[in-house]
Amino acid sequence: MREHRIRTPSRPHGEAFHVLTTTTTRVVEPHELEAALAVLDRAPVDNAFVTARVRVSGLDPWRLGGEMWGWYHHGRLESLCYSGANLVPVCAGPDAVRAFAERARRQGRRCSSIVGPAEPTAALWGHLEPHWGPAREVRAHQPLMVTDRIPEGIRPDPYVRRVRKDEMDVLMPACVAMFTEEVGVSPLAGDGGLIYQARVAELVGAGRSFARIEDGKVVFKAEIGAVTPRVCQIQGVWVAPERRGEGLSVTGMAAVLRYALAEVSPVVSLYVNDYNTPARATYRRVGFREVGAFMSVLF
Repeated sequence: MREHRIRTPSRPHGEAFHVLTTTTTRVVEPHELEAALAVLDRAPVDNAFVTARVRVSGLDPWRLGGEMWGWYHHGRLESLCYSGANLVPVCAGPDAVRAFAERARRQGRRCSSIVGPAEPTAALWGHLEPHWGPAREVRAHQPLMVTDRIPEGIRPDPYVRRVRKDEMDVLMPACVAMFTEEVGVSPLAGDGGLIYQARVAELVGAGRSFARIEDGKVVFKAEIGAVTPRVCQIQGVWVAPERRGEGLSVTGMAAVLRYALAEVSPVVSLYVNDYNTPARATYRRVGFREVGAFMSVLF
C-alpha cells in the first residue's frame, strides 16, 4: 500500500499525519478467483491465454506456473498481471502498468518474454527497458484476429486430423522447426526441450493438435492452444518449407476452424507478426478479421 505524508496548516509545524492512497498492488490470493475471472472476462479475446491458465489451475502460484499480481483501487481488483515464463498485463491502465512495472523491476527479470495487448505491453516495456534492456527482439505490432464462422467457398482439407499420442515422434520435428522459425531460438535449448515436449504432449493428449501427415512427415500443422468457454486461440501454424505455395495453409486452417468452432469455443482467435504477409493473407482468406494488436518483447 502506498502512503503519503501530508502536512496541514492546522497542525503544529513539523507534525504530520498519514493518509493512505486508494490503490495497492499485491499477489492475488486463491480465494479471489471469482474477482480475477471477472477482470479477465472484460476482454475475453485479449485475455484468452491467461484466462485459460486460471480456469485450469486457479490462482495458486505453484499450479499456475507463476504469480498473479493484482492492482486494487478502493479495495476492488481492477487489473492483473501474470508473472511466469511470460509477463502479461491484463486490463491494465497507466497507473496499474506503472505499479506492475515497479514490482517487476524490484523482483528482477524472471520471464522469457513480455506479451499482451500492444498498448499496455508497450507502456510496461517502456518502464522496464532501462532496467531489463536491451531485448533480443521487440515485435511492436502483431495483429490480433478473430472469426466465428466457417469460411464459405473453401473445402477443409480432409487429410488434416487430430494427431495421435503414438505420433509424437512424427510431430516433434515440425514443432521444433516452427518454434525456431517463429521465435528465433530452438525450444531444445536449456533443458533439452523437456518443457516444450511436455507442452506439445499435453495438447496432443487433449485432442488439440492437428496435422496433415504424408509418408511419415508433417506437411501442415496447427494447435488450439488457449481454450476458454468464450474463445480459443490457434497457434503454431506451420507448413513444411518445400510444400509452401500449394494452398495447404488455407485448407488446413479451414479444417482446424471446423473442429474449433464445432467442438471448442464459439470464437476463434490468433495473433500474427505484422511482417508475415503470406500468413495474414491466409487468415483473412479463411475469414479472420483484425480486432486489435498484440506486442511481444523477447529476451
